[in-house]
Amino acid sequence: MVTSRIDFTQPLDASAPRLRHAFGAPHEVLVAHALADVRGVLDAVHVAAQRGHWCVGYVRYEAAPAFDAALQTQAADGPLAWFAVYEAPQAWPEGDVPGSAQVQWHGGHDRGEFDAALARIQQAIAAGELYQVNHTAPLTGMLLGSANALFAALQRAQPGGYAAYIDAGDEQVLSVSPELFFDWQDAPGGGTILARPMKGTAPRGATPEQDAAHAEHLRTAPKERAENVMIVDLLRNDLSRIALPHSVRVPALFATQALPTVWQMTSDVTARTRPGTTLTDVFAALFPCGSVTGAPKVRAMQMIRALERAPRGVYCGAVGVVRPVGEAGLDGTHRVAATFNVPIRTVVLRASAQAQAITATCGIGSGITSGAEADAEWQEWRHKRAFVERASMPFEILETLALRDGKLQHADLHVLRMGAAAAHFGFLWSPHAARQELQIAVLRHMNGAWRVRLLLAADGGVRAEAHALQPTPEPVRLQLADRPFGAAHGEFVRHKTTRREHYAAFAPKAPGVFDTVLWNEAGEITEGTFGNIAALLDGRWVTPPLSSGLLPGIGRAVALREGRVIEAVLRVTDVPKVQGWAFINSLRGWLNATLHAG
Repeated sequence: MVTSRIDFTQPLDASAPRLRHAFGAPHEVLVAHALADVRGVLDAVHVAAQRGHWCVGYVRYEAAPAFDAALQTQAADGPLAWFAVYEAPQAWPEGDVPGSAQVQWHGGHDRGEFDAALARIQQAIAAGELYQVNHTAPLTGMLLGSANALFAALQRAQPGGYAAYIDAGDEQVLSVSPELFFDWQDAPGGGTILARPMKGTAPRGATPEQDAAHAEHLRTAPKERAENVMIVDLLRNDLSRIALPHSVRVPALFATQALPTVWQMTSDVTARTRPGTTLTDVFAALFPCGSVTGAPKVRAMQMIRALERAPRGVYCGAVGVVRPVGEAGLDGTHRVAATFNVPIRTVVLRASAQAQAITATCGIGSGITSGAEADAEWQEWRHKRAFVERASMPFEILETLALRDGKLQHADLHVLRMGAAAAHFGFLWSPHAARQELQIAVLRHMNGAWRVRLLLAADGGVRAEAHALQPTPEPVRLQLADRPFGAAHGEFVRHKTTRREHYAAFAPKAPGVFDTVLWNEAGEITEGTFGNIAALLDGRWVTPPLSSGLLPGIGRAVALREGRVIEAVLRVTDVPKVQGWAFINSLRGWLNATLHAG
């Protein structure tokens, strides 16, 4: 029976083998339900690791007053500290995780609440009460399926970092946090400690050029750098409480880290810890991590308590492993190493009161400073929640090809695009298996016109389906969407998958309408719900650039390569000037079209 798993990056050497272990039934469980018991649990964890045991567990955000009564929080909704003590780690379980998982998320702030909270924080900043507040809100949902399957999907959505699965009985913690809280290596003459706060966020780009531009903006934007420096200074001050004099250093500042849906900025703060420092001392100096509170910490936490209606729980607390290092000394004890993440990108599962369903909670937040703008912060929250939305609904990567009289159209381009999507989503991928499935479809459908759907599952399973393809009379009738397409810049637009609910919401319902022309929140036309768009404007055929937010269609790529179209931003305000329209995809090719109001 596996009750816990850890899959941690080695913080000081990312190229080193990951700390990747499973754990069976615990030798002992250490739990603190009251603030007075938190320090005792951490002391017991430290002693257990000295005696050669591995300890895996978490500390809730609401445990903060155990270290300093001035750190205010909501009342806790579960154990303040929970650690399982194990005799030794086991091998990470190999093979695919059986079952599937699905979560429909809801909750969080509505836009009015969000704007009001941001305004209140900025009023306090303007009054000189504080410099920054990390504001958060929970998403909630119901889990259908397996907790293990959800954890596997979360790891695919947020690979690397500091991942942990902890089954604490009444609740399961599924953390795939990319943020290191601290890595502490104790030693008789004084240990070493590294903290790596993550502050500053930018979305990933739709093209390599746009992606690089977003990363450069993150590195150089005054608001992002200021936010990062504030927390670095806070961490320097916190570390000084346990550090040898003059040993606190900042060896890395403003480093950018590429995650699947966002760029993040990190900085390193290091110190040499005093001889005799304990795990409790480390937590007393650092907890909670300043990156999830704000600065100064005491006032920021007071404002968090006033603004946030529910306890944060494990989210924004600490999740980690405390383990023995090296051989036992003459006294029979080991040196101790402790690695904890800051549990952002973390889902907590609990049985509902009726015990007929499992509730899921996931916090989302960002740091608010004087320069924060409501629209930008709102978009940051949307970008950050993308990881959990990707993991919460099973999907397959999809390519749709035309097969005419035994010949597939543009098969190599489709296989290349599927491989790129597989790399993005962390799916297993064999181009040979994909081509083999396509060849089988060809041999079975040598005559006539067919629509071939090539589907790739997360475990690498690939299959091809063929359906008769009917001719499409021209011109096709298009309608203009009556509202912005909010998903335009999401990964389920940039990559073609079976997850299409965002497109389905815009599918035409009026008889005789072939497709809907979508446009983003900046008023730029993007694409149709199942193909790309071209417009004859000022005597030339143009198609929107990928930076507007659209699928890089194969038919579109062919038209660009042949010089039939060029890329240019096309706005809704340009519609009256357009002299002709076309619908393009690989399946149907180029279809002349007309556009009507939606």
